[in-house]
Amino acid sequence: MQQNEKVRLVVASGNKNKLREIAEIFTEFEVVSQKQMGFDEDVEETGSTFAENALIKARAACAALGCMALADDSGLCVDALDGAPGVFSARYCGHHGSDEENRAVLLRNMDGVENRKAHFTSAIALVYPNGRELIAEGHTHGRILLEETGNGGFGYDCLFFSDDLQKIFRRCHRRGEKSGIPPFPCVAGNAEKMA
Repeated sequence: MQQNEKVRLVVASGNKNKLREIAEIFTEFEVVSQKQMGFDEDVEETGSTFAENALIKARAACAALGCMALADDSGLCVDALDGAPGVFSARYCGHHGSDEENRAVLLRNMDGVENRKAHFTSAIALVYPNGRELIAEGHTHGRILLEETGNGGFGYDCLFFSDDLQKIFRRCHRRGEKSGIPPFPCVAGNAEKMA
């Protein structure tokens, strides 16, 4: 590899928003999706934690493609709902892939609820072809808003106010501020050392 050539980092996701966000954080790497590399398998997330699900996806991409792979799993955990939607955040409405429906179910379940405390959890796993694995998890605490706030972001971003950032998550995308929330800086720093 030439001195200026970036190491390729395969992201086990086809979500364009997620890919953009990861590319903004992992600037030292050539960030590509697993689909761009020819791996388009929908890996079932059978873990009971965000970290387990991230590791399942990263291992599958690394094994299939033979190169360093990163995967994440994240979601919203609401105190008044006993941690729901949790690992089911992406399919809270009963099926995968409808942010609008997931938000509608959350707002319906939170109707009239005074305790709106919640935290957003993000776990990422980085898996290397030599078997080395790096896992990190981070949280930001905040609350669920009474209604959606504009457009932008994805998932529950327009409903979650982060006390740590003092902003609605939706507004963090434009400035890349979510990259300051663990676990992203931790894994980014370690990945650069281990590449």
